[in-house]
Amino acid sequence: MKEFTERFFCAPKDSLFIFGPRGTGKTTWLQKTFPDAYVVDLLDDKIFRNHVAHPERIKEIVKANPQTKRYVIDEIQKVPAMLDSIHGLIENYTTHQFILTGSSARKLRRGGVNLLAGRALLTHFHPFMAAELGKDFSLETSLKNGLIPLIVSANAPDKALEAYIALYMKEEVKEEGLVRNIGAFARFLEVISFSHGSVLNVSNIARECQVKRKVVDNYLSIIEDLLLGYKLPVFTRRAKRAMTMQPKFYVFDAGVYRHLRPKGPLDSPDEIGGMALEGLVFQHLRAWCDYSDGQMDCYFWRTRGGSEVDFVLYGEQGFYAIEVKNTEQIHPKSLRSLKTFKSDYPEAQTLFLYRGSEKLMVDDILCWPVDLFLLHLKPDRWPS
Repeated sequence: MKEFTERFFCAPKDSLFIFGPRGTGKTTWLQKTFPDAYVVDLLDDKIFRNHVAHPERIKEIVKANPQTKRYVIDEIQKVPAMLDSIHGLIENYTTHQFILTGSSARKLRRGGVNLLAGRALLTHFHPFMAAELGKDFSLETSLKNGLIPLIVSANAPDKALEAYIALYMKEEVKEEGLVRNIGAFARFLEVISFSHGSVLNVSNIARECQVKRKVVDNYLSIIEDLLLGYKLPVFTRRAKRAMTMQPKFYVFDAGVYRHLRPKGPLDSPDEIGGMALEGLVFQHLRAWCDYSDGQMDCYFWRTRGGSEVDFVLYGEQGFYAIEVKNTEQIHPKSLRSLKTFKSDYPEAQTLFLYRGSEKLMVDDILCWPVDLFLLHLKPDRWPS
């Protein structure tokens, strides 16, 4: 793979937050895009100590560098107290741009991120999309190792994934004091991997982890704040049927899911592969929604009668219902839920993604090979 891969992320000219999991390439992209920016790297121990002791130091830096108009504060969640000073700088230096990156929103929410509401835009940075990699994209490799740039470029992806999870456990969870029992949280990560692509049942998870339900609720909020996982809400707009209300859950990257998911004689490779494929599509759809200009949101659709559509995209740029199957053949029963959805929402475009090699129209449903669809999925451009 080439040394630097162009990304679809496009920064506005205003001051902004860029949130994204560790290793997704935020720092690399900023160095390439804004080589002349003044960088405050809070992962550097010395710089961190200086700013945590004197959060107002950023004001002194800006005053001392009148020619510099752009400042990058990397991993701002390490020193939330800096936000007060940055708030004032954004108001007083209207010609300047302040870019704040973060791999966790937890401390910022508690430390006053809302102080910057309306003054710094909130954006998100994601693992690679297939279309960013182009010819370097491999569906099989992506399902196994995921698309985190740090892992994609590693010589030993398995070991890199193991170190990646350990990094989060050590630096983001243990050292930040987010949980009291790190062992219980590690067990929770294993258990929650079984919920990847499934409707959340918090009571069952608590039973498996042997902890109270409120502890699981707290753990779920932690991994959401750490950007390691996401809840997908139910699409209920103009619902004609009784709907389930519980969200689904997805680990943010297929490789991280495969690494967290315990495997044994009772675990079906097809089941694990199917969930990995569904998660890979979901992470692409999330990135597409965040990188596109129009407001788009992602949901799933599930009736109490048992009909389910994996993903529903709804917003300014369109209305799409998507079903994902880890199969090389298109069976009529696999299209049944999409047909039900289409009968309730004739305005929606329906798509079926599968592991075959041909793009087909079956019963008015467009069927795409999943790798081909992902390669054609680009911001502000829906595959057609």
